[in-house]
Formats: sequence, C-alpha cells, structure tokens
Amino acid sequence: MFSFYDFLQQYPRELRAELAANATAEQVLAALRKDTLRPEDFMALLSPAAEPYLEQMAQRSRELTLRNFGRAVNIFSPLYISDICTNHCRYCGFNAQNHQKRRHLSVDEAEAEAIALAEAGIGHVLLLTGDARHISSPQYIAEVAARIKPRFASVSVEVYALTLEEYRLLLASGVDSMTMFQETYDQELYEWLHPAGPKHDYHWRLETPGRAAEAGLHGVGIGALLGLDEFIHDAFCTGLHAWWLQRHYPGTDIGLSVPRMCPHEGSFEVKHPVDDRKFVQYIAALRCFLPRCAITVSSRESASMRDNLIPIGVTRVSAGVSTAVGGRVVEAENSGQFDISDPRSVQEICDSLAAQGYQAVIKDWEGCDFTG
Repeated sequence: MFSFYDFLQQYPRELRAELAANATAEQVLAALRKDTLRPEDFMALLSPAAEPYLEQMAQRSRELTLRNFGRAVNIFSPLYISDICTNHCRYCGFNAQNHQKRRHLSVDEAEAEAIALAEAGIGHVLLLTGDARHISSPQYIAEVAARIKPRFASVSVEVYALTLEEYRLLLASGVDSMTMFQETYDQELYEWLHPAGPKHDYHWRLETPGRAAEAGLHGVGIGALLGLDEFIHDAFCTGLHAWWLQRHYPGTDIGLSVPRMCPHEGSFEVKHPVDDRKFVQYIAALRCFLPRCAITVSSRESASMRDNLIPIGVTRVSAGVSTAVGGRVVEAENSGQFDISDPRSVQEICDSLAAQGYQAVIKDWEGCDFTG
C-alpha cells in the first residue's frame, strides 16, 4: 500500500526550504485566486512572500469558511481519564520521568466526570489518556466510551496509536472520531524528542490516522505541535498530510488542530516559537488549501486570540477545559498536561460566539441552548 510516508518523500526538507525561499508575490496572489490549490500553492501561502498579503489571505479564508461551514462553531470538551504514561517525550507534562502524582479513573469515575460535562452543556467529548497499554488498554477505553455514549452526540478519542482492529473495537463501542498529533514530521527530530517508550516509533504513529480512517471512524484529526521544528516544515507537512488523507479516504471527515507549545510540568526549551502573525498566516493558508477541513484551536490559546480567529477560519473550539485527570467530580492529583490560557466555561464561550454572530453547536442537531 502506498503510505503517507512514501508520499512525503516527494517533498524532502531541502525541497520544502527551496520552495518557501523561492516563492514570489505573483505565486501568492495566484494561489488566492484559485478554487483548488496544489501543495506548491499551499507552500507559497506559508512562505515569507505571503507575509505582506496577510489581510487578503484572511479575507479569502473567511469567505471559504462561511461558504463551507456557515456561522456554526462546534464546541467540545476534553475528558482526561488517565495520565499514567510510559513515554519520555521531552516536551510533555505526562513524561514518565516527571515526578508527579498520577491518576487513572475507574469506569465509574470516568462516567461521573462525563456526567458533569454533559450537565454543563457539552455534547461532544474527547477522551484522553497517557500511553500505558497495561493500564489504559483499548478495552478500558472502549468500556468508558460505551458507558458515556448515551449522554453525548459524539465521543472522540486522543490516545496512543492503535491497531486497525483496536480502532474497530472503539467504533463498535460508540467512538466516532479520533485525533492523533504527529508532533513533528521531521523523523530525526521526532526520534530525539521521543527517546523512549512506544511513541518512539515514528512510522507507526505517522500512519495511524490512515488506520483509523480505514477502520471506519467518521472523523480523523491531525496536527503538529508548533514550536518543535521550524515553522515552514511542520506547517507544510501537516497540510500535506490532511490533503493526502482526504484523497485516500474521501468518506472520512479530516480535521486539523493547530496547537502551539505552552507551559507544562518539567522544562523544555522552545527553539522555534511561532508568533501570532505567523499563526494567523498558518490558519488562513490551511483554510485556502483545505476549504472543507474543520480547524480546531484549543484552550492553549487565549480567549482574545480564539475570538479573533473565529472569523478567519476556526470551526471548532474547546470549552470548560481541564487538562488534569479528574477535577470536576473526582479529585485531581496534579495541575494537568499543560497550562490552559482560556479558562472560560461552556456558557461563556457560547455567549462570546453569539456576540460575534456565530452559533455555538453543542450537538449535531441543535445549537447552544441553556433555557430548556
């Protein structure tokens, strides 16, 4: 089978750098006039040549978002059910070498936390665990999903890389979508960042979204953790990955997340920080390249940043967020995987969206309504 890794080899790092450095204003403007973009057009929009045209890019991105999504913004909330992890990711608060108290929720405790989310108005929940198969097994995740599914319109997962059969198990248990961050697409850097643990396997993780799509999950989300590698490389490879998935799995909704590095337990030097202007350029370029892809901006970003990004191209945001295991009903043992920058409740997010003329969608069939 022709894998994404095979396709990525057509755009090696040297070629990506050359395309970005040689992009011209004419190529940028031509890309903004096109209805269907090729990877080379996407690179032009990410390149330094596009920086003077950020306003035009934002306008084009807004037009495409309104055309394909209207004024609807999907609201979800993460539910961390275990932070026990065997990986040694250098940048992550769940790093097995970080000496902090850990927690693994029983199925009953996970259900109690989920009920609190449902009562707060959440219809879409995202289950998260650390990478510890002997504790947070696929069977455990499936049992939690099956238990809570009746209370939610959608149950998604962001867990370690699973096999095709394991994704089918989750699908049968009520899970409809998944998210898998590649973190960085540079293999050498990836292997240095993940020196030990199951996540060290670059190829296994890279092809995971394809396995999930093949298993029949309705939605597959991907993303790179911005700040680990030079912006132009991970930004381009993320968009390229989504573009490839759309063409190989046309029946699957492909989504994108755009997380930037933020503070967490432990210490890690961010060598390639992405400033706000470059961040906006990235989102606008993604929307122009992938008009029908959902774009998620998490609570890593501030309230004002997320509010300003909604009109540009964001279609999915989190609300009522905690990155700790527990904290709503069950007592949390630590502060969480990373620090959040937007602590607003579900109601506050809905009110903010309404003030901008957008509808907060908390279920597939109705908008945000706390009066009923």
